[in-house]
Amino acid sequence: MRRKISQWLLLLFVVAIFFVTGCTATSTPNAAVSTPTPSSQTQLAAKYSYLPKLDGKATLEMTVNGSPITIEVDGTNAPITAGNFVDLAQKGVYDGLAFHRVVREPQPFVVQGGDPQSKNLNVPIKNLGTGGFIDPQTSTERYIPLEIKPQEATEPVYSKTFESAGIQQPPILSHTRGAVAMARSQPPDSASSQFYFALTDLPFLNGNYAVFGYVTQGMKEVVDNIQAGDRIESVKVIEGLENLTIPN
Repeated sequence: MRRKISQWLLLLFVVAIFFVTGCTATSTPNAAVSTPTPSSQTQLAAKYSYLPKLDGKATLEMTVNGSPITIEVDGTNAPITAGNFVDLAQKGVYDGLAFHRVVREPQPFVVQGGDPQSKNLNVPIKNLGTGGFIDPQTSTERYIPLEIKPQEATEPVYSKTFESAGIQQPPILSHTRGAVAMARSQPPDSASSQFYFALTDLPFLNGNYAVFGYVTQGMKEVVDNIQAGDRIESVKVIEGLENLTIPN
């Protein structure tokens, strides 16, 4: 990443307008704030027991432009976020969807897709970025909580950024090149189906957006060549499906 201050300011501006209603880079607060207790986080996790959960890891193969991208998702450290992605993949939700935002200038940033509205070929790319998965059982959009696990923690922090929770440790799953994370709007619990690939290390997003896996194959060959409008041909779970729990 370039080190000139002006380019960093421009990147931060891009970040501010990038996600649905805004993603802002935040810094660690100087003042000490009490970290949520394990019991409170356990209660929050129980609150979301109606959502799919991945207990362990799973491997998925996403095909774009005829070429495979192998993704390993981590349900050990992001059980709800990873479970949501695996469940949507298994349901075929991502098949045929477009990548609607690709940011490589002034420096590599992210490739974002997963808006179900893009399945309609008549919807212009410029109009995408606000859609999420509509659960057919409830006829409403399914949201998942912000879920980020700090290093040395026994469980994730839910529904809060690290800044708002007063957490000064880095997350276990960080925004390194090849990270796969959930896009969301300003409210912490507004992620649904949209995700992004990190095209380079993006440390200023750590603790603010939920990484749930990493590209293990196909980053340079496929992800680096994705253009806005390219479509996901399919996403298949090739290993670890038995780790997925879907509530009744």
